[in-house]
Order: sequence, then structure tokens, then C-alpha cells
Amino acid sequence: MIVSQQKPFAEILAALEGSPKVFLIGCAKCATVCKSGGEEQVWQMQEALVAAGKEVTGSTVIDEACHMLRSARDLRAKGEMVREADALLVMACGAGVQSVAASGSKRTLAALDSLFLGNIKRFGQFEQKCSLCGDCQLTETAGICPVTVCPKGLLNGPCGGMTDGHCEADAEAECAWYQIYVRLRDQNATDRLRAIAPPKDFSRTPKPGRLTLEK
Repeated sequence: MIVSQQKPFAEILAALEGSPKVFLIGCAKCATVCKSGGEEQVWQMQEALVAAGKEVTGSTVIDEACHMLRSARDLRAKGEMVREADALLVMACGAGVQSVAASGSKRTLAALDSLFLGNIKRFGQFEQKCSLCGDCQLTETAGICPVTVCPKGLLNGPCGGMTDGHCEADAEAECAWYQIYVRLRDQNATDRLRAIAPPKDFSRTPKPGRLTLEK
């Protein structure tokens, strides 16, 4: 899931300068789980904007704000409320903001900062486990991504700064390669550590990325 957090309210107000009427858009997926753009947060944002002198013409929480066709459909359903607004304030990740912006010519603003692709550790706690590099090494590294979990992104074992299994960049964190070793040891597969991984092939992740599933 995309982990996000709300921008400071003062920053949002500054971006809305010159736009007295606002329509609010949340996301029922990632932003809801992160408590940055679900129904509760949209309602709280509405109250804060009204208290700051703005008029909120309406709101919607799109099931998946990053779904371009769904975003366009849901905004059309809100018709006059969207047309009355001077700006659309989107409480979703960057992909959601761009889906909304593509649905029309209305000024579109981001209320959130997108932080990373995260795993849910427990309720309200998220950890980055994947960097979407397009060249996955997880089969060779026992399901632990050194590109992401290691602050240095090392592909071939720990650096000289690892001490007692802990990272020199974060003394409270276990070294990613120590974790990989322990997991491979428990699987009787430490021979995999002898394989040398080649440099990352960044051509595997051209920007902007596109994928069309075969029918």
C-alpha cells in the first residue's frame, strides 16, 4: 500500500489562497488505512476549512482514487458540487491526485505527502519493504529486500560497519544481510550467499512505467 500523511494545514491553506470554494476527495483504500484521507479525515478537513473561512461545496471518498475511470465517474456523479468549487483538494496519494486532475480542467491540489510503498506491521505502523525497482532479488535473498531494507542498498552481503548483527546507520535496526543470513541458515540454504549479484539493471524501470495485462 502507498503510505501517506497529511501536509501541514497551514501549507494546505496557503495552496488554497484565491480558491474560496473547495470540493474534497478522499480515498477508501490506502489513505483510509493510513488515516490520512478516509471518511473521518475528509470530515475533519471540512470542519477545519469551514473554520478557516472556506466554503466546502461537497465531498466524496473514491473507492480507489488511483483508478482513473472510477475517479472520473465518481466526480461526474457529484455534478454541480464539483462545478461550483474553485479547487479540488485530494486526500489521496500522488497517483490519486493525478487521476483526479486528469478527469477535468478544475484546479487540483494535493493534501497529502506520499511517503513510500509500505507493509502494515500492525494497526497504525508501517514499514518500507519494497522500492519497486523492477528487478526483484527476493528469491535469492530469502524474501528480504536488501535494496530497501539495507540503508546502503547493498546487493552482496553486509558492509564493514555491521556490528553484532546491527546496522551502523541505525543501531536499533538489525542489518538486512544479517537477517538474510539467519533466514537462509534456518532454511539450510546458506550456499545461496556464495552467488554474486550483478549491478542493478535500472533499465528495467523506465519512467514513466507502463504495464498492459494480456487478455
